[in-house]
Amino acid sequence: MPLESGEKLGPITLAYETYGTLNKQKTNAILVLHALSGDAHAAGAGGWWDSLIGPGKGLDTNKYLVICSNVIGGCKGSTGPSSTNPKTGKPYGADFPIITIGDIVNAQKQLVDHLGIEKLLAVIGGSMGGMQVLQWMVSYPEKIRSAIPIATTMKHTPQQIAFNEVGRQAIMADPNWKRGNYYDSAIPAKGLAVARMIGHITYMSDVSMAEKFGRKFREDKEPFKFGAEFEVEGYLRYRGDNFVKRFDANSYLYITKAIDYFNILNGKSLSSIFKGLKAKVLVIAFKSDWLYPAYQSQEIVRACKLAGVDASYCEIDSTYGHDAFLLEVEEETHLLKHFLNTVSNGHNGGAP
Repeated sequence: MPLESGEKLGPITLAYETYGTLNKQKTNAILVLHALSGDAHAAGAGGWWDSLIGPGKGLDTNKYLVICSNVIGGCKGSTGPSSTNPKTGKPYGADFPIITIGDIVNAQKQLVDHLGIEKLLAVIGGSMGGMQVLQWMVSYPEKIRSAIPIATTMKHTPQQIAFNEVGRQAIMADPNWKRGNYYDSAIPAKGLAVARMIGHITYMSDVSMAEKFGRKFREDKEPFKFGAEFEVEGYLRYRGDNFVKRFDANSYLYITKAIDYFNILNGKSLSSIFKGLKAKVLVIAFKSDWLYPAYQSQEIVRACKLAGVDASYCEIDSTYGHDAFLLEVEEETHLLKHFLNTVSNGHNGGAP
């Protein structure tokens, strides 16, 4: 597959899961797009969006076929830095080519074609998943009937890039990183854990942290004076240590870089970016999200309106911060059910 960098990547494996059944007309497929640390396992035990995918849920598998694939560059079955480089017979490591959100979506398009689906009923995702939704809207507008970008942005601000860069530096400063060639030795666990801790701070809000931890001390305080004394310190260390068990440090580097490169405008005007898009759009944001503030979602709606796209906007009053897209299940279920009904009932120009 040709990449936006000019390099080529292949052969490519794309890991995916499906839930529900494709109808005879192949018109009821919904593509779910995961965030930075997500994977293809979106529903079922341990699924990252299990609260929204299943019989009777927001993405009702009695009505829809839900598809979720692990992104290229990932580490859960899709080709990424930990995959074997056919040229060397060893893991790619830092020889893996730079990838973009556009490349990630191009690979997903191959999967959708492979499944024989001409047009998706909807593409939906939050955070980095929302960026992929926007990319679908620009790259393959004729392949989608609706789009639901959640808690996302059309391009990263310097502050958003800065948070990711600190995480990357933490990984690369770990002596076990070895310029990405650590697969036959100790992994850069400390660096990756710190990167995840930084990320988690941005996913929560001041209010949610105060409610969850306050200034409480841990009951099992470590005796060393710089141990995890506060509840919030213990939580961050726990999250960081757990993340190391399930994610690859090089994947973290490559995927955060893809997010930082993302700029759907890419020199185009706000009014022209979605020109000609026939899909119906629902943009969802959260009041306490300071990682991807609501004004960035409003900018997406503005671009849709300027292009004459049928777009709706909903800002949910949540205290969970950026994590709200995973936690505000009741509100999202209500919105998704109503919106998808209007799309599948042919309100978007054509029978289901």
